[in-house]
Amino acid sequence: MDLEKLLSDRLAPAFAQVAGGPVDPLVRRSPRADFQSDAALALARRLGRPPRDIAAAVLKRAVLDDVCASAEVSGPGFLNLTIADRALADLAAGLAGDSRLGVPSTTAPQTVVVDYSAPNVAKEMHVGHLRSTVIGDAAVRLLEWLGHRVVRVNHLGDWGTPFGMLIEHLADLGEAEAAHELSMGDLDAFYRAARLKFDADEAFRERSRSRVVALQGGDERTLRLWRLLVEQSERYFLTVYDLLDVTLSAGDFLGESAYNDLLAGVVDDLDGLGLLTPSDGADCVFPTGFVGRGGDPLPLIVRKSDGGYGYPATDLAALRQRTGELGATRLVYVVGLPQRQHFAMVFAVARAAGWLSPPAHAEHLGFGSILGADGRMLRSRTGGSVKLVGLLEEAVARASDLARSRNPELDAGAATEIGRAVGIGAIKYADLSTDRTKDYVLDWERMLSLDGNTAPYLQYAYARVRSMFRRADGDARLDAPVVLALPAERALTIELLGFAGVVTAVERTLEFHQLAGYLHRLATAFNAFYEHCPVLRAADDVRESRLLLAELTARTLRQGLHLLGIRTVDRM
Repeated sequence: MDLEKLLSDRLAPAFAQVAGGPVDPLVRRSPRADFQSDAALALARRLGRPPRDIAAAVLKRAVLDDVCASAEVSGPGFLNLTIADRALADLAAGLAGDSRLGVPSTTAPQTVVVDYSAPNVAKEMHVGHLRSTVIGDAAVRLLEWLGHRVVRVNHLGDWGTPFGMLIEHLADLGEAEAAHELSMGDLDAFYRAARLKFDADEAFRERSRSRVVALQGGDERTLRLWRLLVEQSERYFLTVYDLLDVTLSAGDFLGESAYNDLLAGVVDDLDGLGLLTPSDGADCVFPTGFVGRGGDPLPLIVRKSDGGYGYPATDLAALRQRTGELGATRLVYVVGLPQRQHFAMVFAVARAAGWLSPPAHAEHLGFGSILGADGRMLRSRTGGSVKLVGLLEEAVARASDLARSRNPELDAGAATEIGRAVGIGAIKYADLSTDRTKDYVLDWERMLSLDGNTAPYLQYAYARVRSMFRRADGDARLDAPVVLALPAERALTIELLGFAGVVTAVERTLEFHQLAGYLHRLATAFNAFYEHCPVLRAADDVRESRLLLAELTARTLRQGLHLLGIRTVDRM
């Protein structure tokens, strides 16, 4: 049971009686009590009464005796609420037998499409793909755990004019040689070689342009060469996803090419709805409310002046297919913030066309950039984009070295397992613990620290519980009565009871820094409990109670980190 919700449910009827209508009690944690309600202050102007009088009137009507040890008006009109130890103990005992730790499955499951990662065929994944992949994977993990039907879509860049150049270069090399070169995983070298030829050789440029026509016209050999590029690239992407430990699979690849046959229909439908306007030879839609710097209406170009289709047409076709054929009612696009206006315009056009109407809605989960120590966009030593594989391998190597330095007795296999869990976890957590709309600095020392708001700090708290149970030579009794004798036990219990509320909020917002922040508070509360509350040396009833609190902590940390895509380890 979420304590904030429990208190809100108790206070809401009393506030409604006093205010004459529904009121959000605005319950939150407080340094002066366990929780605090600020709603009386917000009501004062509306009701024309002093907030202290409103708070006092609410207290007279609220049924709190079985939940609170004390409830009092404080300051200008706050309601300070202290939970009774018995209520805390009973609620914690209820968590012990609940495999979902108080988090209910949804009673209204949705079909949710999450569009994320989206690398380009014949190009290596770089650090810019990290945030989309990690945030998107956390979204699908959480939404699936809550009971929604989640459709992963990895919207590959696999079509367009550059593929004439790439296919022609492949043809020059020969299929066998090209397949070998691509299988080595250095996709960037293949792309650079093709680009170099395109820039330097007029004949190659002409052949490349002809190859684009052949590709779009369905030429059999050209399509075969294109499929070779796509297949080899997808194999490479899967190795990256395996290293990053995300849930994307081969079945989730869906390139831009998949929508080719739908593009003309999108244009025809928009035209039939009266939404299409010719502009400088192109077919455009001018969604309401979007203007350029000069104040002129801003167009979404659906079909270009040369008859080709760009990203807007593909995105509209994909959206229509997702709400129509798939029946999705929530569409999540995990794409960088620079694309904010593009998606806002696509969504506006889709609403105007009737393809995105209630209950269906779309949201752009925008995110900031990863910066280097100099505060600028993270770059390699040569000034290019940092390859994602290199970044992940460095994280694992650094974490493995730290594991061996802390535990010289670790065998190679254990050090590798810990290094991968900690290194990849550190990368993911640094991303997810940051407000996704903000940039953040890649700082190895901070990310891999065992102190502070880091994945290793949380993983170490989990490992500490597992160590405790190895020494206890047994598991916790799930039916043990909870005894709250010391403040640290009480503080830990309150944190444990907050998991459900945080998960429910993140389901709505997909702001994973809120979940990360909760897990850090839980680990901090557990470490204070571990320091101040002896477990294995305590008397029997206290020992069993403390073992149960430790077990609940481990289960909550493990589940919460799993939702973020981060593994736990039993030893560190």
